[in-house]
Amino acid sequence: MVEPKGQQVRTKAVSTDRDGLSAGADGATMHAIVGPSYGSSEVLRHEVVDRPTVDDGEVLIRVRAASVCSGDVHLLTGKPYLIRLGFGLRRPKYRIPGQDVAGVVAAVGDNVTGFRIGDEVYGKTSGGGFAEYVCASARTLAPKPATLTFEQAAAVPDSGITALQGLRDVGRLRPGGSVLVNGASGGVGSFAVQIAKAFGGEVTAVCSTRHLTAVRDLGADHVIDYTARDFTELDSDYDVILDLVGNRSLRECRRVLAPEGVFVSSAGSPGGNWIGPVLWIGKVFLTNLFASQTFAPLLMRPTRADLEFLTDLAENGTLRPLIERRYPLAEAADAFAHLADGHAQGKTVILG
Repeated sequence: MVEPKGQQVRTKAVSTDRDGLSAGADGATMHAIVGPSYGSSEVLRHEVVDRPTVDDGEVLIRVRAASVCSGDVHLLTGKPYLIRLGFGLRRPKYRIPGQDVAGVVAAVGDNVTGFRIGDEVYGKTSGGGFAEYVCASARTLAPKPATLTFEQAAAVPDSGITALQGLRDVGRLRPGGSVLVNGASGGVGSFAVQIAKAFGGEVTAVCSTRHLTAVRDLGADHVIDYTARDFTELDSDYDVILDLVGNRSLRECRRVLAPEGVFVSSAGSPGGNWIGPVLWIGKVFLTNLFASQTFAPLLMRPTRADLEFLTDLAENGTLRPLIERRYPLAEAADAFAHLADGHAQGKTVILG
């Protein structure tokens, strides 16, 4: 999760985008989804607000599509409560959610190279993506893959980078290595299956009955229905386990992890409303001290280089986002509710 910036601000005069609106002209407004208080999706409102200011090193994007990630849900609910220390104790410090976007460059700030007005881009913003316009650091953007639509591109950044860094950087997956993805039908998991195959891995995907066909279509070599079989009781040794659920104990996971295997945790088991996954992460570190295998948490850091890596995979046909549902901006609350339910398949996209 990236720390968001404020959005309810006046804009300053810069250039004009191809939509004919004065990008950053004083008084310009936009439609946005606003969360004035912590709570469920019911607190979200569709409002007209001031357009954001493009600062040095930033790009102003006319948003064509955005996707909802788990971090957006945590910031909306303010749970675990620990996150409120950085994002507002009583109410959200930053009102407009949304971190993953795809759209068209409307203006560029000083000291920005590589982007021009009219370029199609995608990537991560520090917040405010569920709006007609958003500012983002040029360091976390990349040209949109020519083979993907805006809605497909918006589905990639957070989940795609998380899967990539988990398998490549933390898991150190090599060609021929075996990898198990626990939670393979979700946003990160659906990318992890495809990226692991691109790295030459033999992929075992764990998901529920409803998602079996979709996960097989992503290229998984083996698919386990967790409602019928417990993957920790199999007679297998995986070189990498990418755990996106946290529903099995570390002791159980050790049984099916190769002697020199790597367990990568990107979602801790529930730790209550106060500390969330902090206790789980502590258990992962502690287990790593005494186990022969490697146990490590994954903290994703967005970079343009990783976006460009994913762009290459998309353009050679190796990577295709799995999108289950699409919502117009005005119905963003329904998109949040769908993801918060916990059983969404692939990514949920909001159309700009």
